[in-house]
Amino acid sequence: MTATASASRPGTVPVDLAGPHPVLDVVIPVYNEETDLEPCIRRLHAHLAEHVSYPYRITVADNASTDATLQVAERLAREFPEVAVRHLGEKGRGRALNAVWRASDAAVLAYMDVDLSTDLAALGPLVAPLLSGHSDLAIGSRLARGARVVRGPKREFISRCYNLILRSTLAAKFSDAQCGFKAIRADVARELLPHVVDTGWFFDTELLVLAQRAGLRIHEVPVDWVDDPDSSVNIVRTATEDLKGIVRVTKATFTGEIPVSRLREQLGRQPIGVDAPGVPPRLVTQLVRFAAIGVSSTLAYLVLFLLLRTAVGAQPANFAALLVTAVGNTALNRRLTFGIRGRTGAGRHQFEGLLVFGLGLALTSGSLALLNGSTTPGLVLEITVLVLANLAATVLRFLLLRGWVFNPRRQATTQKEY
Repeated sequence: MTATASASRPGTVPVDLAGPHPVLDVVIPVYNEETDLEPCIRRLHAHLAEHVSYPYRITVADNASTDATLQVAERLAREFPEVAVRHLGEKGRGRALNAVWRASDAAVLAYMDVDLSTDLAALGPLVAPLLSGHSDLAIGSRLARGARVVRGPKREFISRCYNLILRSTLAAKFSDAQCGFKAIRADVARELLPHVVDTGWFFDTELLVLAQRAGLRIHEVPVDWVDDPDSSVNIVRTATEDLKGIVRVTKATFTGEIPVSRLREQLGRQPIGVDAPGVPPRLVTQLVRFAAIGVSSTLAYLVLFLLLRTAVGAQPANFAALLVTAVGNTALNRRLTFGIRGRTGAGRHQFEGLLVFGLGLALTSGSLALLNGSTTPGLVLEITVLVLANLAATVLRFLLLRGWVFNPRRQATTQKEY
């Protein structure tokens, strides 16, 4: 039988490798892929037939294609008993994966892109830790040590900037959110997927962030990956939607719309039983960690500013970029720089962090206003002034966070109140 939707924690429900249902369901989401679909399915089917000893299924998830993709998929399903087809009336990779995964009777659910940019040799290492119960999700990573990647400098830069933004804003610990090569245990998927809202490319990131915050184990597999030069992905539109998703997930977490505590209680792995001393880091350690987080936040801020500037103008772009990075910066400094864990006082810390953010906004916005009031600056000068203003705001931010927001005496008072 497959994993059940019980209250059992991940990894405690055994996977029956000889049962009547497929053990592995590999989903291929497609939209207008009549040319690439058939070679993909034939290559994937041949690989699974040679290397997998348990029952498997390949599901083509057609996202409202307007060409002959659906006809090609149905012909392949008639040829191969292990191939199934699911047609959806609306576009969206996230929508397709959510629908097919929630309806699947397999114990492990996976997906990969139709271009098969990832070497299929990584499929076994991707699935194995889920079958054994060692991990709850598994992702292919193009940024992990040991990965071998062939792609242009533009995509490489965008990928690394995106993951830097995730680390700065959402405290992501995984290295590569958008590689189209992932797997999840079905028992875990049934609990997480109802809370994943995105229907497009941000689906992967939202699922991983939710899993991380629920205390699940994410296994990373370094992959060999070759960029598809004919990819139809609109990078600017995808980046914009991803930024909107980051803001939405951040807001939903703080408002309780996403029940992180309940999911962690139901799904999170038990602690290993080692109590870490609750001694706050020393000043030098705080400075080093604050500086590292500050550099990451500044880079994330600049990327966000450049992406938004042409669409909404300099001042709105500055406000949005600073607000998103400020929330992530406060959360990271709370945990890493000043050693404060748990949810006690988290709301107050974020509120006071936003007040500090207001001072930073006044510095950067004031600098922009003075610059634009006296001359017509070029992009290089504008960015230079913003970087200098951010450095000044960073120094002020550290002093206020250390002496006010996360002051040890205030933390002791807060603990007594709770």
